[in-house]
Amino acid sequence: MSIAIRIKNLSVAYDIEPVIWNVNLEIEKGKISAIVGPNGAGKSTLLKAILGLQKTLTGEIEIYNDNEILSYVPQNNSIDWDFPATVFDVVLMGRYHKLGWFKRPTKKDKEIAREVIKLVKLEEFSNRQINDLSGGQKQRVFLARALAQETNFYLLDEPFQGVDAMSEKMIVEILKKLSKEGKTIVVVHHDLNTVKEYFDNVILINKNIISSGKVEDEFTDTNIKLTYLERESYLKQRGLYK
Repeated sequence: MSIAIRIKNLSVAYDIEPVIWNVNLEIEKGKISAIVGPNGAGKSTLLKAILGLQKTLTGEIEIYNDNEILSYVPQNNSIDWDFPATVFDVVLMGRYHKLGWFKRPTKKDKEIAREVIKLVKLEEFSNRQINDLSGGQKQRVFLARALAQETNFYLLDEPFQGVDAMSEKMIVEILKKLSKEGKTIVVVHHDLNTVKEYFDNVILINKNIISSGKVEDEFTDTNIKLTYLERESYLKQRGLYK
């Protein structure tokens, strides 16, 4: 197995409350991995720690591609949709990390933005304000922005939340295409019914890692039940409850 991201002894706390602790994890290169667990289990926190958006208490995160940019699609509810920008404006922002300071987007940058807008089937909305879009359309805009970055890593935080069936199907198809191209994709996901259909690997988390690996091996009834136990029961099972 070729490793894209390796995490060792990672712990994160908000104020004094531990959110995740002693996380040890290897994320496989070129695969689509789901992060699955109950509310408050630390799924988004783990994703943000990988991205460097969340301060950690202990541990280290190794990205196996030098200074590779990690493309990020945040949760819908974390975005200010009243910001005055068109679909094209938002997607073009994905090119800024390649431009350097004070440089204007080139013709090539604009062509790439148009190509990924076409890929997510939003050409007719290119000049529309983002706050006028549906939930599924908004999510496709931010996926297009990530695609415009042309990176090897794509991290998505609940990309199917509040989207229509057509948008969900389209996003899954694009992610699978990226995976076939050797890209590494990590997705915070909440729908247990689609894990086997959408993902190659699964990371089951409840404050720390319950299990991780190939979906067919690790996404078992036993591991699912252990992951979704009430916190007290979980700690008792691990011998950690005081």
